[in-house]
Amino acid sequence: MDMFKVLEPGIYTTVQDKGRYGYQQFGIPISGAMDQFAYRVANLLVGNPEDAAALEITVSGPRLEVLAEADIAVTGAEFPISVNGQSVEGWTSFRVKPGDVVTIRQVRSGCRAYLAVTGGIDVPVVMGSRSTYVGGRIGGYGGRPLRKGDILSRGEGRLLKAPRRLPHEFIPTYPREILLRAIPGPQDDYFDEGLQIFFSSEFRVSAKADRMGYRLEGPTVPHREGVPKGIISEPSVPGGVQIPPDGQPIILLLEQTVGGYSKIATVISPDIGRVAQAKPGDRVRFERVDLETAHGILHLQEEAFERIRERITIGA
Repeated sequence: MDMFKVLEPGIYTTVQDKGRYGYQQFGIPISGAMDQFAYRVANLLVGNPEDAAALEITVSGPRLEVLAEADIAVTGAEFPISVNGQSVEGWTSFRVKPGDVVTIRQVRSGCRAYLAVTGGIDVPVVMGSRSTYVGGRIGGYGGRPLRKGDILSRGEGRLLKAPRRLPHEFIPTYPREILLRAIPGPQDDYFDEGLQIFFSSEFRVSAKADRMGYRLEGPTVPHREGVPKGIISEPSVPGGVQIPPDGQPIILLLEQTVGGYSKIATVISPDIGRVAQAKPGDRVRFERVDLETAHGILHLQEEAFERIRERITIGA
């Protein structure tokens, strides 16, 4: 059913879900929600499957006219949210009815938020996903960010018996100084002094930061003498940190499939959401971890999410 009319689209609002897997060899990136934690919680708060499609909102949000009764939740970065001019909280569900106007203004902290609605945003499934890949005009709403006048539909779903809320102790904060845990490699042997500089320095997020990758600015990370500054292009994974000839790191993200620069390290998957919430000007440091530690962090994260799931859905 028709759910929203877009009165104002915001700076960059797209439909995203868990991602599009299995097509990278054809040049089709994963896409999907940049901050998977906030995205999954948003769906739990409205009673959806965790992989239902939602809106990813960046820096400045949309204004939406409600066309059908539903439950909504907005999670992630701290945005002022209102319904008909009355403030509502993030990380909690709220009921809307036809004629209501939901407004999400300029971000206060963090970068990206997720709006989930009963039944999920209903757009065609393309290669197993509803996610938008703007670079290829694939998925989402016409393969592009939302525009004024667009009509969004939602899938079938049951309204909640009572509002849901994420317990306060689980709500993340989004500081301007970010620590990213990373595993050296796969081309860490291209660096000696550069590896030490990379893991001991502070970098700043540049204005060139989007869903493809984040360019950082800071101390030059030199290659080892005698090694090439480029490599034969190879498949990339989200979190890979490239060092181009200028020595300024680039964190590859969800809309990149190949890279031709040596990768000094790989940000662990549980920390990709931290990158997603960084804005230009934020400061980044890297902490060296090994593969075993990374697996342990991921395991603990999923255990914590299971506790969150139980707390949110109790009595549902």
